[in-house]
Amino acid sequence: MKKLNVALVGLGFGGAFAKIYKVHPNVESLTLFDTDDDRMKAVYDNISETDGAALNCASSFGEITENPQIDAVHIVTPIPYHADQSVAVLKAGKHCACTVPMATSVEDIEHICEAKRASGRNYMMMETTLYTYQYHYVSAMKASGELGRIQFMRGSHYQDMERWPWYWLGLPPMWYGTHAIAPMVGLSDSRISRVSCIGSGTMNPEYSKQYGNPYPVESAHFVFANGMTGEATRSLFETARVYQEGLFVYGSKSSFEWGFADDDAPYITTLVQSDLARRGGSTPVKQIELPNYYENLPQELHPFTVGGNFDPLNPQESLKKGAGGGHHGSHPHLVHEFVMSCVEERPPAIDEHMSANITAAGLIAHTSAMNGGEWMDVPEF
Repeated sequence: MKKLNVALVGLGFGGAFAKIYKVHPNVESLTLFDTDDDRMKAVYDNISETDGAALNCASSFGEITENPQIDAVHIVTPIPYHADQSVAVLKAGKHCACTVPMATSVEDIEHICEAKRASGRNYMMMETTLYTYQYHYVSAMKASGELGRIQFMRGSHYQDMERWPWYWLGLPPMWYGTHAIAPMVGLSDSRISRVSCIGSGTMNPEYSKQYGNPYPVESAHFVFANGMTGEATRSLFETARVYQEGLFVYGSKSSFEWGFADDDAPYITTLVQSDLARRGGSTPVKQIELPNYYENLPQELHPFTVGGNFDPLNPQESLKKGAGGGHHGSHPHLVHEFVMSCVEERPPAIDEHMSANITAAGLIAHTSAMNGGEWMDVPEF
């Protein structure tokens, strides 16, 4: 099959993807770039002896966009740069993957979509929550009919961003609401069409200066085009809550609820219909150990689904345990989907339309919060 020449830009969090690209069987070469030369050297040295794609370093972002040999670029840079860099990559005639969020304004989302259409290349937002053990499991419950009809969904993302890099300070929570919103969009088979959001709490005035955002917490209600509804809550500052990227799906037959902390086992509740002698039904609850959905990946990527828990001497046993891989095992799935969508010349699962809807719903949610919870339309892209 065809092989790609890929560039990976931004090696802080992006460094977690470097070795995955290096060993992917459809990657011919991997070019690394980071503005921190020491970081770039450290990532290069860490994977240089690994078998797989040829490895290079670039001296600038411009060198990557101007290199006709590079087919695809994965952007993992600070949030304020996502839109301009995505547009630059697409205008250079290259496939573009970008970490979340897609952009920080509806106008910039439109610019990315326009650049994608003009280039004919792929755009994919690398949303981790759409490839976690948890999302795979709920998707299987839905496909098998175990959930029944989805009656309601809820997403959450609680995180303290104190002392993170400058661009996080005071960020509107729903601007980075994609982890809470994306799974609902994916399971809805639809798009978010309307949103109402309220902001909550008070925040250090110093934190509000950069973006004019007064809220450490925002909570939104979403209406989907097919009539389904959901809600999401996002906290960023001065809120005492253990980290969680949660997904809660309530069905007519059974429900899936994330554990209290991010790595806790989820709960499955089953509705047992009542007999004629009783009012209501019973709802037995159990916690489950999540399986690892590695089977649809090439063998070279299997170890990344479990990260440090992978045992090369006993691979099948260690792969049964759904724990350890980056963002709940999602990283290799994201890389594989992006690479194969380019190789197979098809849209990626998280294409520009889905990416835009997920991101815009969060951006417009914050605007709603700044307008007292006013219901607002989410445009189609």
